[in-house]
Amino acid sequence: MDLDGVVHVSGNPLPGAVAAVRQLRADGHRLRFVTNNTTRSRAQLAEELRGIGLELDDEELQTTPRAAAHTLAGQRVLALTMSAIVPDLEGVELVGEGADAVLLGGADETEETGRVFSYMNLARAFAELEGGAELYCLHKNRWWQTKDGPRLDAGSFVAGLEYAADTIATVLGKPSSAYFAAALEALDADAQLAWMIGDDLESDMRGAQLHGMRTVLVRTGKFRPDTFERSGVTPDGLLSSVADLPEWLERTI
Repeated sequence: MDLDGVVHVSGNPLPGAVAAVRQLRADGHRLRFVTNNTTRSRAQLAEELRGIGLELDDEELQTTPRAAAHTLAGQRVLALTMSAIVPDLEGVELVGEGADAVLLGGADETEETGRVFSYMNLARAFAELEGGAELYCLHKNRWWQTKDGPRLDAGSFVAGLEYAADTIATVLGKPSSAYFAAALEALDADAQLAWMIGDDLESDMRGAQLHGMRTVLVRTGKFRPDTFERSGVTPDGLLSSVADLPEWLERTI
C-alpha cells in the first residue's frame, strides 16, 4: 500500500483510511507500506503515521533511502538529498567529490529543497557524472499532491542530469521491480497473490503490473480522470478511496 495520496495528504488522514487499514488487518491481510517519500527518515515517518492513528511497526514501512543504503553500501556517494534521511544511508560513504555514484533524493516544500537542488550542487553532480560516477535516484516522480495542490517533485532534476550527462538514472524506489520484489520478500508473498494499492498510474499501477502484481487505483491523491483515460493502464480495481478497499476485497477474492 502506498501512503501519500492513499492514506493521507500532507499529513492529514483521508476519510476512512485509518479504519480501512485496521479492518484489513482484522480480515487477515498482511500489509507492507511502500513509499517514495524521501524527506524523512523511516523512524520519523513511522512516528508521524502513528500520530494520525495508523497502526504500523517501523519494519512494515519500506522506504527508498534504506533501499539506497542496501544498493550503494561501501561506495563513495555524492548525495543530493534532504538532511533528514541521512541516518537511513548507513553504510554509504557520503562525499563532496571523487564519487562512485551520484544519488538524488526527493523534494519538499521547505527552503532546504532550494539548497539541495541549487545550481552549484547540480553542477557538482554533473561534474561527477562526467568523471565516471553512476547516477541513481530514490524516485523519478514528476509531482506529488499536497493539501495546497500539486507540487513539483525531483523527477525534473533527475531528467535534467540525465540529459546533460547523456546517461540514465537507476531508480531505487517505485516503479523499480527490485523495490516491489523487496516488499514481496518481506511479506513472503507471491506477486500473483499480492495487491498494490496506490494513486500513481506509473509508479504504483504500471510498476506493480510489470512485476506481476494485481492493482487497485484509488481516486484520491494524484488521481486525475483525464490522465487515467489517456494512460492505457488498466488496474484490477478502481475505487473512490482506500476506505472502500476492505469490502471490495471481500467481494473480489
